[in-house]
Amino acid sequence: MFDRICVPTDGSDAAAAAFEHILSVAADHGATVHLLHVADTTRDSVTRIGGDVVDVLEREGESIVEDAAARAAERGVDAETAVRQGGVPETIAAYADEVDADLVAMSTRGRQGVEHVVGSTTERVVRQSPVPVLALRPGDEETAYPYEDVLVPTDGSPAATAALDRAIPIAERAGATVHVLSVVSTGGLGIGDYVEEDALTEYADDAVAEGVDRVEAAGLEAVGAVEVASSAARGIRAYVDDPGVDLVAMGTHGRTGVGRYLLGSVAERTLRTVPVPVLTVPTQDEE
Repeated sequence: MFDRICVPTDGSDAAAAAFEHILSVAADHGATVHLLHVADTTRDSVTRIGGDVVDVLEREGESIVEDAAARAAERGVDAETAVRQGGVPETIAAYADEVDADLVAMSTRGRQGVEHVVGSTTERVVRQSPVPVLALRPGDEETAYPYEDVLVPTDGSPAATAALDRAIPIAERAGATVHVLSVVSTGGLGIGDYVEEDALTEYADDAVAEGVDRVEAAGLEAVGAVEVASSAARGIRAYVDDPGVDLVAMGTHGRTGVGRYLLGSVAERTLRTVPVPVLTVPTQDEE
């Protein structure tokens, strides 16, 4: 399913830890990892000082990707390396397109520590990447692979279906159980809005039933669930914590109006909060 995995790395401990998990994925799929270091030439400190700093950053980047390639070789995984200049998110997205990657896999934490909650590098990569992004928070690398329980939140939209179609082959590798979840978000409902909540619940039931049928048609065990929560992201987090899942796979866009569950902001909040790897599937992938 994955043949070419783009792996951005900055040489940090968090990136190295995430890389071990990514190598397990690559080895299982027989994939080549395309190791990328971005010399961020958009930073003020770099633009002020100029060429000498860029040269240092590039030499450092070469060392980082070469070390990572050596680690990949130890695991029997083929690797290609590259160092690029530019802004980090857009350079990662462009490189993934350049090498025709079918997955970007990266840590959500780098040398600067925890990413800013709004506009983090990972979230900006998710918005710009032409292919799915596997994001690992610190500690996620300890999640067992192959995944045994995969959660797919759904709102019944084509984007959610695309995410489910991506999740099913991943689940098939280990005969994993696929959990199809729809969250009825009551955060925007007022007192007495029982009719709207009922309509949302009915819509969620239909979306889950459709997803379960799709999973079972692939010969996998499916668990369907509809949960009520103050927000979709909180409902997803609560479900991850309760039965326990190893991977969340979700679309980055969804329906509006009565089915407004999986907007981009929900995917981003999920990236920040759930304690397991998150695979986001962009609208482009669905198309």
